[in-house]
Amino acid sequence: MAITDTASTPTATLLTPATQSESSLRWARLRRKLLVWVPAGVVVALILVCFVAPVLFPVPKPVGGSVLDSMLPPGSDGHPLGTDVNGNDVLSRVLYGGQASLIVAISVNAIGIIVGGSLGALSGALGGRADTVIMRILDVLIAFPSLVLTIAIAQVLGPSLVNTIIAMCAFSIPSIARVARSAALRVVSMPFFQAAELAGSSRWRILTRHVAPNVAPQLLNFALLGMGIVIVTEGALSFLGLGIPAPEPSWGNMIYDGQQALTGAPLLVLWPSLALLVTVLSFNLLGENLRDEMSGR
Repeated sequence: MAITDTASTPTATLLTPATQSESSLRWARLRRKLLVWVPAGVVVALILVCFVAPVLFPVPKPVGGSVLDSMLPPGSDGHPLGTDVNGNDVLSRVLYGGQASLIVAISVNAIGIIVGGSLGALSGALGGRADTVIMRILDVLIAFPSLVLTIAIAQVLGPSLVNTIIAMCAFSIPSIARVARSAALRVVSMPFFQAAELAGSSRWRILTRHVAPNVAPQLLNFALLGMGIVIVTEGALSFLGLGIPAPEPSWGNMIYDGQQALTGAPLLVLWPSLALLVTVLSFNLLGENLRDEMSGR
């Protein structure tokens, strides 16, 4: 009579509906986290590459190249991405052009959050005549096409880094203010806001302790989405000669300079265009996925 060793007999692991549901839930959470952390990692990597890499790994200056080194191909000695028509190192100009684009984008959105966010939050929290006056002034700015208004202001002020930031604040402040006002109106309608008023809290305390913390996350998401818009707009201004003045590098004026030699050296347009694409796409994905993650919570 044969004796069967039941301990060595393989048994199939049965997944109950509860186990499958838990596994699916874990995967969904991991997927949501990856959708946020992957573009966030790309953004951090771009910032480190543009600002830290030129310090740790010295590259040639982005301006002042020799015409004797004009149009060197990629892989040339000391020039991994080659040189442009003026003999300037392309890699150096891409990195320093990224610095200019990121400085403009961060500055414009920071000013928009501080000024526009404050105006919008005050407008929504105070209501009444203050709300009417603030929003009617901002509506005048919103009524103009944003790109046309930015070009007009940049034309009047002249091409420079500071003037580019000022010109683009003309459309970032009103748009962020409207988002802040909408968020503040929702906060005002909540019971804890009314309880704070009935408890005798000062208007300043209510604004700083209740309105601002609830408005800030929405402004951050909107600003992340706006980073891509600002970078593209800065590139358009520089392409038109109204942004970062040549010979200082920016992705926009690099694309403009490269298109003049597009048939013979298409890589001069490809590198700044690729950097612009990756940066804008990363900020857009980060903003959208972070918004979805926060709305899910």
